[in-house]
Amino acid sequence: MSTPIIVMGANGRMGRTICTLVQEDPAFTLAGVVERSEFAAGLAALPCPVSQNVEDLLQDLDGKAVVVDFTAPEVSLATARSVAKFGAAHVIGTTGFTNEQKQELAKLAESCRMFWAPNMSIGVNVLLKVLPELTRALGEKYDIEMVELHHNRKKDSPSGTALRLGECLAEARGWDLDDVRCSARDGIIGERPKAQIGIQAIRGGDVVGVHTVYFMGPGERIEVTHQAHSRETFAQGALRAAAWLCGQQPGRLYGMQDIF
Repeated sequence: MSTPIIVMGANGRMGRTICTLVQEDPAFTLAGVVERSEFAAGLAALPCPVSQNVEDLLQDLDGKAVVVDFTAPEVSLATARSVAKFGAAHVIGTTGFTNEQKQELAKLAESCRMFWAPNMSIGVNVLLKVLPELTRALGEKYDIEMVELHHNRKKDSPSGTALRLGECLAEARGWDLDDVRCSARDGIIGERPKAQIGIQAIRGGDVVGVHTVYFMGPGERIEVTHQAHSRETFAQGALRAAAWLCGQQPGRLYGMQDIF
């Protein structure tokens, strides 16, 4: 039996990609899409209901659906409340959440199946496992810097992926990223502290996403880069998460680390 999928922000860049992949995969059914009326042009051609309110779709489906959501923090949080209300499942790829918003998501996940990852690609999530090992092996003589590059329409900076990578690097050094992150340097600022991780953001053009971590030590430099060539990478990861989430129980906020 195929898994019913509801796509939030169906006419957005990620939304369109997810809708296409869902229709191509017999493991899923496009059960509904949600979009604001001013952005809904062309969605009537889809083989499913189009709504401005996810609760209308969830009610019609008796909560038996997975909502896939790459929108904005406020929208995703409101959607999470609706998902919890109807006992559905929720896969979230939205970035830019505040710590307070993440805490509310975690609380809602106690009563419904919920999955959140700032990056759904397999490659990035492999990096999250590999980078701590590399950090520990190189030791503190190697300074860590990161540069992330995205399209000119991305709203949050640094990217959610960069922050998650930064967290795993900091944890490997026994640091808290909030204490050591540096996202801007200007003027006469003195020598670089050892306990620091620089994360710089570049925005321009239609770049899907590039993240490069630099380990710079005595006489050498190591660069680790992940480059996404297509949004389909993230959409495939989201659908993989949706299929996996159907077999889980409520209780906590799941992430890609639970799949790998």
